[in-house]
Amino acid sequence: MQSKNLLSLLQKRFLATSATLAAATTASQPNPTFAVQFLVNSCGLPLELALAASKSLKLDHNNSQKPQSVLSLLKSHQFDDTQIANLISKRPSILQSRIHSNLSPKLQFLVENGFAGNLLPKLIMSNPEILGRSLVSHIKPTYEFLKKFLKTEERVVASVNRTSWLLTSEPKSKLLPNMEILMREGVPEKTVTQLLLSHPRALMQKVERMVLCIEAVKGLGLQPGSPMFTEAVRVKSSMSDSTWNKKVQVFKDLGWSEEDIFHAFVRCPNSLAYSEEKIRRAMDFYMKTMKLELEEIISSPKLLSFSIEARIRPRYQVLTVLVSKGLIKHDNKPRFVFEQSETRFLGNFIFKYIGEIPNLLEMYNAAKAKAM
Repeated sequence: MQSKNLLSLLQKRFLATSATLAAATTASQPNPTFAVQFLVNSCGLPLELALAASKSLKLDHNNSQKPQSVLSLLKSHQFDDTQIANLISKRPSILQSRIHSNLSPKLQFLVENGFAGNLLPKLIMSNPEILGRSLVSHIKPTYEFLKKFLKTEERVVASVNRTSWLLTSEPKSKLLPNMEILMREGVPEKTVTQLLLSHPRALMQKVERMVLCIEAVKGLGLQPGSPMFTEAVRVKSSMSDSTWNKKVQVFKDLGWSEEDIFHAFVRCPNSLAYSEEKIRRAMDFYMKTMKLELEEIISSPKLLSFSIEARIRPRYQVLTVLVSKGLIKHDNKPRFVFEQSETRFLGNFIFKYIGEIPNLLEMYNAAKAKAM
């Protein structure tokens, strides 16, 4: 009797242990469902991402035709395998989209309005939410709104490529109010349109933030009619107040007064847009290597915009050689040399002296190559 009880107890323990092991095995090595298999084999997702994506899909043998059609449609629009896998991992519901009444018309509209070829996959990958917007009530009217100001298909495409969520945001919530605020302040519509083309993100912030930035820029002495006004507003709005204050402190640490900083900002707003590393590296080269006076840099804030390694150092090496040969004077203002276009610099400081220094061009090109 005791042996039977003992045997029964051992059997129960064995069955319980087997069940536990089976559950653990299932958790660590899941048995792939049809949806997981489809996502891995047909869509190219890694198993882990396929498991996650499958949770939001109702996919089996009986309804696999639609997902296959979605994949075929994407491939016909030049989405490659990697793009398809990434898109579906981000938005698995696309596999259950209606083809003829939903997905295909959206893609076709975008293709017919400038996003042809590789531009379409690039756009969708940058903002898959576009596929979740209604063509009739959102995508089409938003595109037409942008074209009203930008005039041409090419300019709309350029603007959207810079900020793809132009096509998923409601223009009347931020974009249009911010444009109207600037124009009411006296900024010409042409200038506002240029901002929409080149830096659309600046017009996509909260309206309250735009108002504060406009007032801050006006407080520094810039007026809406000034060519630098919208650029200053753009730079000011591109960073939080804490980031702005940190940038100001960087310049103060380098010997600039607050008056110097803001004087430079109104002349060259991008001077406060650069990273702390870029600012410090530029100041270090100008003051320690070139021995420029601080006042000269402050009076020419555009110097901070140039790449030290790709532009300034190679040109400075040329100037140093020319000075050592007595071909130019040491007091030649370097800022004027650095601001010249590449064509003018080559003509004025390379080809002009190539007879006296035959390897001057090779030296210059070698110095530039180091920056690559």
